[in-house]
Amino acid sequence: MKAIISGGGSGGHIFPAVAIAGALKERHPEVDILFVGAEGRMEMEKVPAAGYPIKGLPIAGLQRKLTLQNILKNLQLPYRVVRSRMMVHKILNDFHPDIVVGVGGFASEPTLKEAARMGFPILVQEQNSYAGLTNKTLAKSARTICVAYEGMERFFPKEKIVMTGNPVRADIENMTATHEEGCAHFGVDPTRPVMLSVGGSLGARSINRMMLDNLSWFKENDIQIVWQTGKWMYEEAARAVKEAGMEPWVKVHQFISRMDMAYAAGDVVVSRAGAIAISELCLVGKPVILIPSPNVAEDHQTKNAMALVNKGAALMVRDADCGTQGLPQALALLKNPAKRDAMSQAIRALAAPQAAARIVDEIDKIMCECVNV
Repeated sequence: MKAIISGGGSGGHIFPAVAIAGALKERHPEVDILFVGAEGRMEMEKVPAAGYPIKGLPIAGLQRKLTLQNILKNLQLPYRVVRSRMMVHKILNDFHPDIVVGVGGFASEPTLKEAARMGFPILVQEQNSYAGLTNKTLAKSARTICVAYEGMERFFPKEKIVMTGNPVRADIENMTATHEEGCAHFGVDPTRPVMLSVGGSLGARSINRMMLDNLSWFKENDIQIVWQTGKWMYEEAARAVKEAGMEPWVKVHQFISRMDMAYAAGDVVVSRAGAIAISELCLVGKPVILIPSPNVAEDHQTKNAMALVNKGAALMVRDADCGTQGLPQALALLKNPAKRDAMSQAIRALAAPQAAARIVDEIDKIMCECVNV
């Protein structure tokens, strides 16, 4: 059995892809898996680190901010698209997969479109409550569309939709770390309140700015924070924390690889509302304040967040208001154990465990159909 898995750009696409690959390997140890990603993006580092080969395409996204540099990048886009499709054609001819799985991201579009054109069976995994443009255009060609939210028939043919949930990292799926172990991992006191701040694998400027502008707030309220800044703000944040003498309260990390330990340590989480972050939070049952990114297509993070808010499973603060409302809401939640317990119960009820295995079930069904044709 040979499988191509394509997508990436951020952890929200990469981690599900790796989880699907892991479930495939567990079910079919002999499977040969090849990833297809975008050159210069996070998957080119994370996928090989997970033990899988990857081919990079020169594909890139449309730059919406009109600067001279971005205009030049946009002018190169048609060439990148054509070049990527040509490279995908060769990859498919050489590898000849039995199944092609798309998880979203720049590389997913040319890979799955070319695979469909060449007659390879494809499966689409849509993580968000509002389907992306690429996956909507691929719906006609896909054998199966795996989703994590109800009501997706407004985007896809109903007969192709399978509710699987979003696959997450194995260490979170099988999380066993205790609060004390998580706190020890990050060097914080388990007897005092701990906030976890994550703005996605690439970081979130507004959430980072909220933390950076209010460092003294943590000392004043005796609240500890484990803070993932992402690449772009790490050095500034680490320097500011050191200069302010806030190391006992504020633990700064560019990227947290042991998210199981981070979730175990946090009493309250402040997070973006990416689909995979939400799926992880549901599994670990953490009370969360969601701050949706305004810089995503169709404002889909707000839609993701509201799916939880409407069921009492999360609080939401608009990105524009997080500087004034985010920390006060976090403090109120930290001081209200009964509300935290109620939110934990509500968010756990929305969890979809074993999502990667369910997706492999659908891959197996496609394989059986192809054999029997």
